Amino acid sequence: MTAVEKITNNVKIAVRIRFIHEDSRPEENYFLFGYRISIDNLGDTPIQLINRHWFIFDSIGEHREVSGPGVVGQQPVIAPGKRFTYESGCNLRSEIGKMNGFFTMENLITQSVFKVEVPEFHMVSPSKKN
Repeated sequence: MTAVEKITNNVKIAVRIRFIHEDSRPEENYFLFGYRISIDNLGDTPIQLINRHWFIFDSIGEHREVSGPGVVGQQPVIAPGKRFTYESGCNLRSEIGKMNGFFTMENLITQSVFKVEVPEFHMVSPSKKN
């Protein structure tokens, strides 16, 4: 499993990626990847994840953007020093791709809204790794 992480505005995002072989269908150009995202509130005030925005790139030249409220149907509140973790997935039409994006968060004390970057992560099927 590959992992990347980044800290933005006192929030640490860690991403772990895996290829889901059992649900992929290479003969139909369908490659499924799972990712687990951990969000650590390193600040001293509670925050809430309001929206997500993803940029998805496939090695065959496709580019998608996905945005919407929360993640996996939730808009979690994360207390200072606490972590929220969720799992989701992304399908590609080729064996190689990448994603990055950001979460829009709200400081629940000041009501200020800010962005937290999700670091770029690569999705590569095992057959393409050396």
